[in-house]
Amino acid sequence: MGILSGLDGLGLGSLENMDIFADEEKEKAAVKAKAAAAAKTEEKDIVFDRTYECPVCGLHFPSKAVKTGKAKLLGTDSDLRAKYDIIDPGKYDVILCPKCGYAALGRFFDKITHPQVNLIKEKISPTVQVPEYDDPIYTYPEALERYKLALINAVVKKARASEKAYICLKSGWVVRGYKESLQAEESPDGKLIAELEKQENEYLQNAYKGFVEARQSESFPMCGMDETTVDYLLAVLAVRFKKYDVAGRMVASILGSPSANPRMKDKARDLKEEILKELKKK
Repeated sequence: MGILSGLDGLGLGSLENMDIFADEEKEKAAVKAKAAAAAKTEEKDIVFDRTYECPVCGLHFPSKAVKTGKAKLLGTDSDLRAKYDIIDPGKYDVILCPKCGYAALGRFFDKITHPQVNLIKEKISPTVQVPEYDDPIYTYPEALERYKLALINAVVKKARASEKAYICLKSGWVVRGYKESLQAEESPDGKLIAELEKQENEYLQNAYKGFVEARQSESFPMCGMDETTVDYLLAVLAVRFKKYDVAGRMVASILGSPSANPRMKDKARDLKEEILKELKKK
């Protein structure tokens, strides 16, 4: 018999089996759920304004950056694009001066020569119209707009093939992130997704072309990547565009390299299996 038995004789029999602490437990659960919702981290919570000095015009200006260690790595795509749980860090990798229009990826922003500065001042600064970015985060369209400015700056300043290729690679990754965000919506815009698919391919084709050229004319490390990493990236892109002979050579180079680490060799073996499967389909 429960501790509330006997209430029937008092006209409250329907309440005999009540849990005397149920309301308290429910209240605690509600408070906990509310606290969890309040504590949920959003993209704007791990973005901050970092101040830069423009090497072209000298302006000190803020540009949004991602707080380190605040997003959890979920995995990596075959072409080395890292994916995180809250944010797409690639959206924040372009630094853009709002005054003169100079734009570059973070790793290249300060690495500009005097002749390159003159080229930017001559061909970019007089006519560029830099949009205002007032929201707490960069949207995907805004991020891609910034990447386009970084790419045209790289072309104008006659940057190395590797820099232009890297901008195209990361642009392709951001386009992919945009596409994935749309695909996760309840009613995806199929037309826009198809257009983004074309854009991604175009960017990655240019990345492939640029890295092939850079590998023949530049030294390593290249954009922070060693030779093995660049070879693997080229192999993955070559497979994407059905250049299996090139992919095979890159994979063989990695597997035969004494400096390639075991993890990269495992990835190369997996890619080799994929190449063999694709060749069997022919």
